Amino acid sequence: MVYRRIRDLREDRDLTQKQMGEILSCIQRVYSNYERGDLDIPTDILIKLADFHCVSIDYILERTDKKKLQ
Repeated sequence: MVYRRIRDLREDRDLTQKQMGEILSCIQRVYSNYERGDLDIPTDILIKLADFHCVSIDYILERTDKKKLQ
């Protein structure tokens, strides 16, 4: 699931939801809602997530298992 993927990326970097919220300029509760799938991830946040984690948007959206485009 997309939401599990963003959680795993965050946990791989040992970051809290609060820290990710600060990075993405949103509050922890909103970021938590993204991870739980309660809110759709807006395009601008999706881009920030991909850039921050150095992965492709397709990876986050589970269109590929390759983290980076070749």
